Amino acid sequence: MQSRNVFAKLVLLPCSKVYGAVTFVRNKLFDWKFIAEHEFDVPIISVGNIAVGGTGKTPLVELIAEHFRHSGKIAVLSRGYRRDTKGFIIAGRNSTPRDIGDESYQIYHKFNGSVIVAVCEDRVKGIERLLELEQDISMIILDDAFQHRYVKPMVSIVVTEYSRPIYTDKMLPYGRLRESSRGINRADVLVVGKCPTNMRPYDYRQVDSDYDLQPYQHLFFSHFEYLPLEPVFPDMVTAVPYIDWLNQGDTVLAIAGIGNPRPFVRYLKSFSAKVKVDIFPDHHQYTRKDIEYILGRYRSLKGKQRIIVTTEKDAVRLAANPYFPHELKAVTFFLPVKVAFNERYDNSDFFTTLEKLIRERQKQKQ
Repeated sequence: MQSRNVFAKLVLLPCSKVYGAVTFVRNKLFDWKFIAEHEFDVPIISVGNIAVGGTGKTPLVELIAEHFRHSGKIAVLSRGYRRDTKGFIIAGRNSTPRDIGDESYQIYHKFNGSVIVAVCEDRVKGIERLLELEQDISMIILDDAFQHRYVKPMVSIVVTEYSRPIYTDKMLPYGRLRESSRGINRADVLVVGKCPTNMRPYDYRQVDSDYDLQPYQHLFFSHFEYLPLEPVFPDMVTAVPYIDWLNQGDTVLAIAGIGNPRPFVRYLKSFSAKVKVDIFPDHHQYTRKDIEYILGRYRSLKGKQRIIVTTEKDAVRLAANPYFPHELKAVTFFLPVKVAFNERYDNSDFFTTLEKLIRERQKQKQ
């Protein structure tokens, strides 16, 4: 442990200072207009973060898409992190997580094709291609695009975690920050996610004070709501168990390959069943060896009822995995999650704020 701390201070900390200087200069080049930001007539909402890891961007993107899709054609554009392809791709029925990335695959299937989902490393080209192919798009949501400043969004949203505030963190690789915490001043909206549901007015005011946002910025607090289990392989399941129906004689094997699996694990452990946990890296592509390990872990479980529960993001990778054994398909489920906003003391509304910001920006362009 001591040698690790010495390595961090002697190697990682100096590297983080260099990285911080590079990102500072890059942002200044955009601020001073030496690097152009592209604007588009269609409303663009950017959802991103400053810290790496699971801050809850994708569930928020899904929530925004769900809200606005009833009033127009919505597109979600991301880079398609860790996909095996390059260039611009629109998701379709035959797309796989390896083609478009697990998060884009998840969003496409969540809406059953009613929301356009595309990936492209170059967001400017991606937007241009979307508008060429789908001329009646009424809104584009950019997933994980806060640092992608070549596109100037109409509304910029940053998501942070309540338990891991950015103002106490350090730059990569010593810490988790992609850029200085001061970069949050570019955001129109800050969503503090994964909050406790029993926050007091004092707690809200303390966070508000700690972030010290500008008068033009809007602050919201959200938490995760976990929904009933769903089968990863629906055709193989005749009955879906309820977690709260399981008892101490039952066992759950929790599988997670996400940025921050702690809330997922904590939720499962809040029930009566015994929980065994296996954590994999974020966006992990499960190999044959991984699947064999999971099979062995499942076979070793004790209990009257034994099931595997994974995250929604992992489910799309496991469902498309050619090595996943038939033996496990009927007992493998995922835990859906959605973002819900805390009832704040000022009763402000997230979507009313977004709609107002969009109207104001559109008027400024006229």
